Amino acid sequence: MRYLRGALCLAGVILLGVLIAENDPAVIFASIRDLSWRLGIIVVFPEVIVVLCDTVGWRYAFARDRVTLRRLFWVRTAGEAFNMVTPTASMGGEAIKIWLLRGRAPVHESLPAVIVAKTTITIGQGVLLLVGVVLAGRLASADSRLLMAMQWLLVLEVLALAAFVLVQTRGMLGWGGRVLARFGFSLGRHAVLGRADDGLARFYRDHPARFVLSVAFHFVGWLLGAAETYLILWLLGEPVSWLTAVVIEAFGTGIRFATFFIPASLGTFEGGNVAIFVALGLSATLGVSFSLVRRMREATWVGLGLLAFALMRPREVAAEAASGDGTVVAPRGSPG
Repeated sequence: MRYLRGALCLAGVILLGVLIAENDPAVIFASIRDLSWRLGIIVVFPEVIVVLCDTVGWRYAFARDRVTLRRLFWVRTAGEAFNMVTPTASMGGEAIKIWLLRGRAPVHESLPAVIVAKTTITIGQGVLLLVGVVLAGRLASADSRLLMAMQWLLVLEVLALAAFVLVQTRGMLGWGGRVLARFGFSLGRHAVLGRADDGLARFYRDHPARFVLSVAFHFVGWLLGAAETYLILWLLGEPVSWLTAVVIEAFGTGIRFATFFIPASLGTFEGGNVAIFVALGLSATLGVSFSLVRRMREATWVGLGLLAFALMRPREVAAEAASGDGTVVAPRGSPG
């Protein structure tokens, strides 16, 4: 799988290069260069609010407010940076989040919270995709083939989410730990995994309000992505309606969902945006320019997340050693 993801990443780089080469690279880079200092606005706004909304959504995924919002903000930023740059199908960063929370929350609480947050953020994305499908039907310029593809993707996402929630309430972690143990792998103490399974089941049963709030804040975060789309296109000199911006963002998130196994959806995100822009009557060149500006913002936040990870590690290790809590052990081979 590692070699497969590496090959997919390489294919994504090649696809990105082809997209740039075939869509007037001089115009693409000139439009980005013309942004000048305004690129700094895109890097900060509205992404900082998006991250804050997602952080609050993660906080509500805990059965109780054990960790401060500021700590969760930086832990989440660090974890998402690893999700973007490592070929781990958006899962490596989740392990980083659990590791950075050691000394603040035990594994049997942080692990269920990470899983619940993964569920609720995907549900929020699915709701945005549903909104995009509905709004796309009101756009005369929308290509029916793209609309149909997104409708099928929405159906598949609903089925996948239903199955994911079902296995979470049926002892997923304990069962997975036992299966991996037969092949010589270990996810930790079985007692911890069992308590995490119990925590998942209890959360869905006893905390429906926190679940709904987690979905709501994640949905707002996804919806703010449409504001970023609107802002980027306006600054690029190609303003669109708010309705079109929501459709672009919704369909773009659908493509990311379908290509989660490719690091940062490299190449496929850009190719999907080109298809979306053309289907909505916009130019392919604009689609590439938009995608590259998005990548610049992502790269900045990845760098910020990696810096946060580097600064937090010594403090977290020291806190754990001082507490004497042996319930959490750093992964073998992890830094520090």
